[in-house]
Order: sequence, then C-alpha cells, then structure tokens
Amino acid sequence: MQGTEEAVLQKEYIEKLRALYKGKPHAYFIETLGCQMNAKDSEKFAGILQEIGFTEAASERDADFILYNTCTVRENANQRIYGRLGQLKNLKAGKPGLRIALCGCMMQEPDEVDTVRRKYPFVDIVFGTHNIFKLAELMYRRETGDGMVIDVWEGTDEIVEDLPAVRKYPFKSGVNIMYGCNNFCSYCIVPYVRGRERSRLPEDILSEIRMLSEDGVKEVMLLGQNVNSYGKTLEVPVSFSELLRRVAEVPGIERVRFMTSHPKDLSDELIRTIAETPRVCHHFHLPLQSGSTRILERMNRRYTREKYLEITEKLREAVPDISLTTDIIVGFPGETEEDFLDTLDMVERVRFDSAFTFIYSKRTGTPAASMPDQVPEDVVKDRFDRLLARVQAIGQEMSGRDVGKVLPVLPEEINRQDSSMLTGRLDNNTVVHFPGDPKLIGSIVPVLLTESRGFYYIGRQA
Repeated sequence: MQGTEEAVLQKEYIEKLRALYKGKPHAYFIETLGCQMNAKDSEKFAGILQEIGFTEAASERDADFILYNTCTVRENANQRIYGRLGQLKNLKAGKPGLRIALCGCMMQEPDEVDTVRRKYPFVDIVFGTHNIFKLAELMYRRETGDGMVIDVWEGTDEIVEDLPAVRKYPFKSGVNIMYGCNNFCSYCIVPYVRGRERSRLPEDILSEIRMLSEDGVKEVMLLGQNVNSYGKTLEVPVSFSELLRRVAEVPGIERVRFMTSHPKDLSDELIRTIAETPRVCHHFHLPLQSGSTRILERMNRRYTREKYLEITEKLREAVPDISLTTDIIVGFPGETEEDFLDTLDMVERVRFDSAFTFIYSKRTGTPAASMPDQVPEDVVKDRFDRLLARVQAIGQEMSGRDVGKVLPVLPEEINRQDSSMLTGRLDNNTVVHFPGDPKLIGSIVPVLLTESRGFYYIGRQA
C-alpha cells in the first residue's frame, strides 16, 4: 500500500500526543472551505484529532484547537479566512493554550504564507495540500517547540491514506482516487496548489472501499480534480472506466458517484460503463465554463462547443434519464456579448438540471490574470443575472420530469424544517423530502414522487 511507512510514523505521533494531552479535556473545531477534496481532507483531520483524544466543539469559542482548511480558487475565500483570523486574535489572547492551524490550497501560495507570518503571528501551524497526513507530527512539533510551525511542500509524489477519518455520514463516503491536475486552464490556480496528477493504485482504492462497505457504507463518491484521466501515471495504466466497473462490483456498495470530469478526456468507454453498470449513478457533472469556442480556447480548455454538445448528446442517448450538471464562468477576459450569447445558447441546447454559475475571479499567478480586455464589472453582473435566470428556469422544468414515478431514495437526515420528514437523494442527485421513520436513514427506500417544487421533490413511501 502506498505511504505505509509514513502512516506508521504518523500513528506514532498520534500516540505521543495522546500521552501529552492525557487527562486534559480538549476540543477541536474545523472550518472547511472549497471543494469535496477539501471536505474529504477535513474528515481525515477529524479522525486524527479524535484518535489523539479530542472531541468536536460546536464553535471556535469552545475549541482548544481550531483548523481552517482553506480554498483559494476565488479571492473572496482568502479574505474570508483573514477576517476569521482577525476575530481569533482576541480569543487567543484570553486563551493562551488555544492552537490555531491553517492548511489547504491558500497555504500553497508563498505570498499568503508570508502574510500570515507577518500579520497573524499568533497562528501556530501552517501547512499545505501535499502533506495533510502530517497533522499529528506538526502538532507535536508545536507543543514541544517554540513559535509558529510552517511546513509547506512545493510538491510530492507521496500518497498516504492509511490514517483515521471521521465520516459526516456513516452510510456514504468520498474516496480519493487521484490528486493534482495537469490541465492548467488559464483561469485556474488548482494545478499550482494541488500539484501534478498522481493516481492511487487501484488495489488500494478497492481495499479502502471494501473496508468502507464492511463498515456500513452504501454509497461512495470517487474524487479527483479530473477523474477521467485516472490511471495515466500508474506503472500499469488502468482506465477510469475499468476502475468504475471494479468499484461497482464491491459487495454492499449500492451507489457509485464520481466528481469531477473534464470534457476533453471523456471517452466513449466511460459512457458505455455508465449505461451498462447499474450501480453507477445517473448523474454527470461536466463543467462547460463557456459556450464560446473562442473563449474556451483562451481558457485552455482544449475542446470546442461542438465537441461538448457531441458528448452530451452521446450521454443522453446512452443514458436517457441522466442528470447533467455543470459549471459556467461569466466575464472571462475578452468575453463579448456574442460569446456570452453562445453560452446562453448552450444552456438552452443541453438543458442542464442545474449549474454552478460564477463571475470570473482574477487569480494572481494564472495566465488569465494578465490578459487584456478584462470585462467591466457592470457588464459581467448583467450577464450573470441573465444566465442565472435562464439556468434556474430550465432547472425547474427539468427537475419535474419524474413526478408520478416510484424511484429509490437514499434518506440522509431528518428534514431540518419538519422533523416528521426525511431528506434524501435520488440516484441522479436530486433532493427528495418525504415522511418517514428516522430508522430508514442510510437505507434505500422506494418513494413515490408526488410533487415537484423547483429543485426538489415531495414524496411518500411506496
């Protein structure tokens, strides 16, 4: 298994910390920003902290160890972290034993680390995306040394997975299948902060999923920045389609999802696999970003609008009930009204179930940040509002297509507004609310969808 020796070393640090904290009640608070990869990382942090002997705190004020798992895809995420740190300064002044840690993508940027060092010297630990498995070691260094511990790696080939984790849901889990990204889209900082692509061995992935199944997990989400390129860095290449089929064969696993796909690497083999493998969910998140071939070229996306349309047509032909969702950026440098209308046209043609729509955010260090023809803010806002209105209208139309059908739902929790109702998801990821016993949570339940309310259904057990 990859990273076994490092995992053993980190477990030794966990034991050292258990002895150090013995007899002292300690609580942790984790704030997670960004993508599902970050959410998965935070589950590992929680697992390590609980193994040390910490309990989870309800808020920063109740915690003895605060960890912010940062995102840097958009600048406002960075500002949010600095705002939170400003609030923590007084908290720490009145609680000297409080430890504050920063990790994640934002910490891979040297300028941000320098800002933390200069302006927030009360922060105790700073580390990045490549050495998240070292949390216990870094905590031990802080407790047995003096001052801030900074340990940020520029890159790594190391994959360490055999460490504790605490899942948000006992019946479903994310599973990392690869790390990093080789695509270098001109607006995106992810390849610079997450590093180059590296895939986990398929036997390690399958071993983890078997253990999850034995622990009651019924649904897994395979995670990677671009799952379609999984396996290319392995000594013996394995395609994502092959991995998907093997995961779906693990006994006890009833649903298999994945996130995220890049259109340029989407193969006909993968489309066949989705169509032919019943346990693979009929939900496909396929970022479009722009409907203009000219803008896609400036974005370095390496596909055209025609190619994207061809792919979505193949997906709908092979899997007629598939739910298609996407990401779209408005206001990319050089975007004209004609380019924007091409994007609106794609939304009309593809008819996404939902779309995450974003205003372009300039990220220092990316090629797009220095491109000429930055679009004026008022123009971008107008386009964003027009796009959002159309996306939402089409999404509401699409989400009502299953009214009257009995479909399997995986209840996830008691409804937050009405405790007599359960909230769960269809195979295609649409939310369903229905009356039910909390004992049903985590099991697949047939539900008659009686009413569509825009982006979710109301139903009753069939």
